[in-house]
Amino acid sequence: MNAPTAAAQVPPMPLDVVGALWRDAGLPDAALARLRLDGAEPVLPSSFAVGTAAQASLAASALAAATLWQGRSGRWQEVSVDMRHAITEFRSERYLRVDGGPAPELWDKIAGIYRCGDGRWVRLHTNFPHHRDGVLRLLGCAYDKAAVQAALEKWEAEAFETAASDAGLVVAALRSFDEWDRHPQAAALRGLPPLTLERIGDAPPQPLPAPVSARVSAGEQPLSGVRVLDFTRIIAGPVAGRTLAAHGADVLLVTAPHLPSIAPLVIDTGRGKRSCQLDLRDADDKRTLHKLLHGADVLVQGYRPGGLAELGAGPEAAARARPGIVYVSLSAYGHVGPWAHKRGFDSLVQTATGFNHAEAEAGGSKDGINMPRPLPAQVLDHAAGYLLAFGAMAALHRRAVEGGSWHVRVSLAQVGQWLRGLGRVADGLKAPEQKIDDVADLLEAVPSGFGMLTVVRHAAQLSETPARWTLPSEPLGTHAPEWLPR
Repeated sequence: MNAPTAAAQVPPMPLDVVGALWRDAGLPDAALARLRLDGAEPVLPSSFAVGTAAQASLAASALAAATLWQGRSGRWQEVSVDMRHAITEFRSERYLRVDGGPAPELWDKIAGIYRCGDGRWVRLHTNFPHHRDGVLRLLGCAYDKAAVQAALEKWEAEAFETAASDAGLVVAALRSFDEWDRHPQAAALRGLPPLTLERIGDAPPQPLPAPVSARVSAGEQPLSGVRVLDFTRIIAGPVAGRTLAAHGADVLLVTAPHLPSIAPLVIDTGRGKRSCQLDLRDADDKRTLHKLLHGADVLVQGYRPGGLAELGAGPEAAARARPGIVYVSLSAYGHVGPWAHKRGFDSLVQTATGFNHAEAEAGGSKDGINMPRPLPAQVLDHAAGYLLAFGAMAALHRRAVEGGSWHVRVSLAQVGQWLRGLGRVADGLKAPEQKIDDVADLLEAVPSGFGMLTVVRHAAQLSETPARWTLPSEPLGTHAPEWLPR
């Protein structure tokens, strides 16, 4: 679905949204009859169909898991997703509590939106120290919001965006939808779906093994025995890994001691995963990676475009080393166009592609210039996460039936284009905000390597193989870089 031409476009039915994703991925129509979706917009204060996006992307991933289970066991099961629960899971990092208290701080003190000297706005993302320090060097100012604001008054917004991007930093100038639609990157993405599946190599069909036991109580799940290498950070990619783990995959998160991380996101998205550390600049660690790759079914990566390819672990190399691999790539602005190599995060993509301007206008801000308004969740991140997981499972199904190695691509900007295509919600901004007490019925307490956590339960209900995380969230590097026995 492409961007709407009229702001008043009525959002489609969530079942139709799932159906479009489903057919684009080449999955069997019979599964759609097993899906039930409850709830209706609006579920959070937004003029966009954020509840529909949450419910549809999460439901697509859950239904794909049920389809894999049917391929393994011969049995269909019922899948249901409630919209209120889905949008709550889209804000899982907001509701995280550790030992009954707040989680570690998520945002750096100078991250956020600033007005530049030309009257336009830029958003800075400074949660990683090297991004923060780079912005401060470019501005030549102190580590203080007032100093940053004063320095930006000497810049035009798009000039600073360009200078920051050239320096490898992450900054976005605020655009309206009209301005974004005239941008060459928007033109390059126009017409693309939110995710693409491409066969990138030959391999014989590889069906997943039948369950060891026909008894549901045996504890097997759709992805039991499936091995996933998780090279991701922040939200979207880690949510994909967390989702695959919820359906039984052996997910091995690979980080490195020198790479920065954000504590609350590590805690929230680490459920169900094992976590090892490898420095891929080291020859021995690089050999360990390739040994892991030979035993993997899925590789999910969200590093800068081309980053893993430079280390010999790009999609084509992975398909040669491990025929039948499902290689899943996340990017900020897409794999085509002049911004294909541009770094970015959800909040920046929202800003650059028109959402913050449009949401402000819907709230009564004249031309969106009084104060840009973000979406009420990191919607692009979370939707991308579930679509990455959906794409991985769709490719596993295609591999089982057709064979081949597969490349799944998702970008935050394409997810944003998809969200725009879902239309606008009349009076959506009048919906009440959800505080943690309002969603207490959707939370659970679980032990972890960080203490007792309060977390959002998974929103998808599967009648035969309930989603669950069998491993607790643990500090990075807790586990050895090796696979569990199948």
